[in-house]
Amino acid sequence: MAVALADIEAAADRLKGWAVETPLIESPALNERLGLRVLIKPETLQRVGAFKFRGAFNRLVQLTPEERTRGVVAFSSGNHAQGVALAANLLGVPALIVMPSDAPKVKAEATAGYGAEVRFYDRLTESREQIAAAIAQERGAVIVPAFDDPHIIAGQGTTGLELVRQAQALGASLDVVIAPCSGGGLLAGVATAVKALSPATALIGAEPAGYDDTLRSLQAGERRSVTPARRTLCDALESPAPGELTFPILLRHVADMAVVTDAEVAEAVRYAAATLKLVAEPGGAAGLAALLAGKVETFGGRTVGLVLSGGNIDPGLFARILRNEI
Repeated sequence: MAVALADIEAAADRLKGWAVETPLIESPALNERLGLRVLIKPETLQRVGAFKFRGAFNRLVQLTPEERTRGVVAFSSGNHAQGVALAANLLGVPALIVMPSDAPKVKAEATAGYGAEVRFYDRLTESREQIAAAIAQERGAVIVPAFDDPHIIAGQGTTGLELVRQAQALGASLDVVIAPCSGGGLLAGVATAVKALSPATALIGAEPAGYDDTLRSLQAGERRSVTPARRTLCDALESPAPGELTFPILLRHVADMAVVTDAEVAEAVRYAAATLKLVAEPGGAAGLAALLAGKVETFGGRTVGLVLSGGNIDPGLFARILRNEI
């Protein structure tokens, strides 16, 4: 099922009064450093501290009364878990989240704090998909995917809808929009909205080194998986392949992918804290990392829209990054 601008606009209507319309902010220091005009969309200020609330709420609010009674199941290392947990709480829907036992403590605690039941699993020996499917079958619950769902993609696309309209209100024409990418739900949704409203704008995704499945897939013209040799600081961006639904959208709309190292991401987290006065988690700062490292092709343009997608960083990790230990 394709996602169109009308789906994103409908999602925006559903989210009114529930999601935060995050501001578009500008840093003279960042602009001066890069020689660009960067308009920052800080989804770090969104409910649950990440854009994921948008898609989760848009999916859950469309459940039938019977489906709401049976509840929902989701699997996630963190931000999708929190988004589903809070949306379920607000709508009175029972929720069970399957999370890896090594998920960041701050994300696991927040998920439980929103009222969801949490089932931990060992990512090396167990399949979260199988666990979620078994629980869903047993309870008759609805599985809420992290990215491969048209309602999720449309919900995430409201980030791009707001970004373009806020930029237009400032009299700015966006030459490039950059957003982090894992399974592709955010980038696909943002790309759909941006291209519909501003066809000349180039879309660029940012993903971690070792997890450059979207870049490889776009180069091949078909979905490709990666088998990472190690973890990345960007725990939110560890999908091994783009989604079945998201990839055709990315193939159609995305001009380029920037691949960032852990060191570049750590520098972006430090820069966000010290200069932008924003707390960004590593995955959420991937686009900023690409800009700071000079890895973003602006195609001759000077105005860049940047999505800071999340700010749920473990306090211990944040401290180590700020102390330049990473």
